[in-house]
Amino acid sequence: MTTLLLVRHGRTTANRTGVLAGRTPGVDLDETGITQARAAAERLAGLPLTQVVTSPLRRCRHTTQLLVQHRTDAVEVLTENRLTECGYGEWTGRSLKDLAKEKLWSTVQQTPSAVRFPGGEAMTEMSARAVAAVRERDHALAASAGDHVAWVAVSHGDVIKAVLADALGMHLDAFQRIVVDPASVSVIRFTAGRPFVVSMNTTAGDLAHLAAPKPVKGRRRTPSGDAAVGGGMGSAE
Repeated sequence: MTTLLLVRHGRTTANRTGVLAGRTPGVDLDETGITQARAAAERLAGLPLTQVVTSPLRRCRHTTQLLVQHRTDAVEVLTENRLTECGYGEWTGRSLKDLAKEKLWSTVQQTPSAVRFPGGEAMTEMSARAVAAVRERDHALAASAGDHVAWVAVSHGDVIKAVLADALGMHLDAFQRIVVDPASVSVIRFTAGRPFVVSMNTTAGDLAHLAAPKPVKGRRRTPSGDAAVGGGMGSAE
């Protein structure tokens, strides 16, 4: 049972001013975003990690740098282009206040699966490539490092929402119900049977408890992929 921690980048200068940054090069964390990323690093400090994978955009690479700079384990850091921000095309660089007046805005809110941004990417394309990137990498890590590895993917709000929606079995048209704040951590555990969404949009609390538990001699565990009927007893299990 592998564990994926989805980390959104910290707050940026564009977030602060209400601008849709998209793939604009050079957009970086502001002071609040740096503080948020450092706090996320502290939350992850006690959890052994096999790999941290990041979107190629500066705000995610900076967040990743802050996540790993004080770690004592030899965590591998890689860039995954399929975790990049949605291609917003002609919407890139515009204020959210102005974009909310566009006719397409209501479709983005209510039926995102029908949206292709002018001169940009369809939201279904964004979802498909992000989900494929996560599932392929998770499968590869499980095969090479074992079923109980934990790894991090650092990405963007809409991208993380799409991955969470897939894990929840939700249609993309419902993904706007999910909230993913800057530097938040969401957790998915993948099994052969199904993914389990452990938490979403958390911004506080030590995450060391997510480490794979040591097997207890003589104790029969629930088969991997089966849900604990009745709810189980939580992380102690």
